[in-house]
Amino acid sequence: MIAAALALALMTTIDPGFQQPRDEEGRFVNLDGPTPGGFLDFLRWQWERIGNGRPEGSPAPKVEPDLARIARPPGPGEGARITWIGHASFLVQLDGVSLLVDPVFSESIGPGGVISRKVAPGLALERLPHVDAVLVSHDHYDHLDVPTLVRVRALVLAGLGMERLFQREKLLYAPMRWWQSLRVGGVTVTFVPSKHFSGRGLGDRNRTLWGGFVIQGPSATLYHSGDTAYFSGFAEIGRRFPGIDAAMLPIGAYDPAWFMERVHMNPEQALQAFEDLGARTFVAMHWGTFRQTDEPLDEPPGRVDAERARRGWPPERVRVLSVGETLEVRRTPEATAAAAGRASPTAASAGADR
Repeated sequence: MIAAALALALMTTIDPGFQQPRDEEGRFVNLDGPTPGGFLDFLRWQWERIGNGRPEGSPAPKVEPDLARIARPPGPGEGARITWIGHASFLVQLDGVSLLVDPVFSESIGPGGVISRKVAPGLALERLPHVDAVLVSHDHYDHLDVPTLVRVRALVLAGLGMERLFQREKLLYAPMRWWQSLRVGGVTVTFVPSKHFSGRGLGDRNRTLWGGFVIQGPSATLYHSGDTAYFSGFAEIGRRFPGIDAAMLPIGAYDPAWFMERVHMNPEQALQAFEDLGARTFVAMHWGTFRQTDEPLDEPPGRVDAERARRGWPPERVRVLSVGETLEVRRTPEATAAAAGRASPTAASAGADR
């Protein structure tokens, strides 16, 4: 495990012209400044939602996973494979590598397990194939589930500032800043900006870094946004990584808008982000698993489909998977040419954030 960490560190590349933004107290901030709002706004939301009469709705549909298909990752040139486990959790497989992104297999999340799962994970944790690394977008409980990480016991790639948490659990951790890339086998993983915040308790707000991931291999380029509001960074990610084959973007946790739009997207904004990225296939996530906000669990897919139709996009370009469903992603010749002609945004220098 230690040798693997050292080998990974030697393959670290960063953007030498980028300075990770922080405030005067050393807390991380978004590219466009601090996230507004705080505990008082949270209390206002909790007061307003009492007796609001919003129906819970139905959880995301679930299918049996194809265990034979996901038992091994595709080899070089065989494309990529994305399996939705639920919420923001995916098994991503390409070019001989299997990655878990934001894995949450627990039955409940949050302090004391206050939020219960509405649909079981798409596959049982013990039926996972060998996992080469786990990618964690940020430290919120619905994305960083410590019991799951302890059971998986794979190298964790996550934002800066999580040393104490992972050391306590004896997990191997590779800290990442925005626009930093690491190699996992034949795949390059780059941590990219999102518009969100972090914190798992009182007093630790924005002490750890949040973000999304671009996953690049010879067979495909994939993007997972983590949690994010809509922001201009999507266009910049698309500029740095032309030819994204599939973009996993959140479509839930947006109501009430006055509070949630600072840190989450609604379905219409998610499709605009997809267009900004210049990606080929939209893959919905962050809906139908945990009821965290006020919209019904099953409302987001209907709004996604209505917006897709309004834009005149074919149904196969916008995918809303069932929990447990696997999507095969194959790069088009045009995307292959774009990827081959792309200059790496991070290859000019190596180092770490200070």
